[in-house]
This record gives sequence, structure tokens and C-alpha cells, in this order.
Amino acid sequence: MKPVEDVFLIVDVQYDFMPGGALAVAQGDEVVPVINRLAPAFSHVVLTQDWHPRSHVSFATNHAGRQPFEMMSLPYGEQVLWPVHCVQDTEGARLHRDLHGPQARLVIRKGHHQYVDSYSAFLEADRVTPTGLAGYLREVGAKRLWIAGLATDYCVAWTALDARAAGFGVIVIEDACRAIDLNGSLEKAWQDMRRAGVQRVQSEDVLKTKETTL
Repeated sequence: MKPVEDVFLIVDVQYDFMPGGALAVAQGDEVVPVINRLAPAFSHVVLTQDWHPRSHVSFATNHAGRQPFEMMSLPYGEQVLWPVHCVQDTEGARLHRDLHGPQARLVIRKGHHQYVDSYSAFLEADRVTPTGLAGYLREVGAKRLWIAGLATDYCVAWTALDARAAGFGVIVIEDACRAIDLNGSLEKAWQDMRRAGVQRVQSEDVLKTKETTL
């Protein structure tokens, strides 16, 4: 079987990140039709899903006197305290019903360990606990990862940076993502990704060139 060199990774397109959700990303729902236009260009699709226990260490409500979006030092480093979101087996944790990628082979669930957060699809926030995604991608022969989803400045960026560190080519499809942009986090994320060699493209560029690049 021919190796699957290009993989489309769809990050955290879940209801709690949609407008009206517990941790809403502005215009987060706008990524769904863009992703649906892109997905048929790829033979191989992987999804990620934030999947927290209600007792998760990143939830502000689990720390007396703390408020969402405060910073807190935890054993693995500085942590943003978030509103309760994407709790296992809740409606908010579900993938968006209109998301269409029937050729998806794998769902990586992250953030399921109670005492460590996880933005990246490759490594937990302790930076040592792997999700298994890197090994899976190598097993199928992937060379390049095309990334879309939520949010640009957190889970998308951390995933892109870890993918580069793991040796993959990485392309972030900007208009297929939306950001939280907390205290300048979006600009910093793009700077970090650019320095790491992550490419930044638009969905139309992908669709126009898919015959020669995919």
C-alpha cells in the first residue's frame, strides 16, 4: 500500500468552543464549512477531541478563590485556568454534528489526565507524556500535516510546533482556524510557528494546488 504522505488534522471542533459554548471561540463555527470543503482533498484525516474529567486541574472551579483566565503555577509549569469545558460524555465535548470527514481513521482524545492539561495533539502539557499521534503518523508514512480547527493560538499552535519538533512538515490553514487571542496570544503563536518553519496558507490555496501537492 502506498504511504499516506499528507494527513489533514482537524483540531477540537467541539460544541464548547462554538459561539454560546462554555469556552467559546469567536466565530468558531465558521471553520466547519471551510474544513468540509478541504477534507475531500485528503485521503487521510485525523481528528482531536478535548476530553476532560470534571475534576480537571485546569478548571478554575477546582481551585478555591480562582477565576477563569487567571494564571497558576502547577508542577509542570504555568497554567491558564479555564472555565469548565469539554467534560467527558457531555454535549459540549461532542464534535460538531455538521463536521464531515468520513475518511477519518483516528480520534486523539487529549486532556483526559486529571492532573495535567493538554493543548497539543502530540504531547501533554508536562511535555513528556505522548498521545501516540507521532508514532501513528510515522506508521502510515506521513510526511506533512495540514492543520485546521480551534483554537489557532492554543491547541492548533501547540500541535503545529510539536509536529515540527517531531520532524513533520506542517502547514496551518489560517482561514480554517479561529483564535481565542488572550493577551496577545495569537500574534505570539504565529511568530513561534513561523520561527519553527510552519507554513501559513489559505484554504483556497490548498484547493487550487491539491492536484499537485496532495
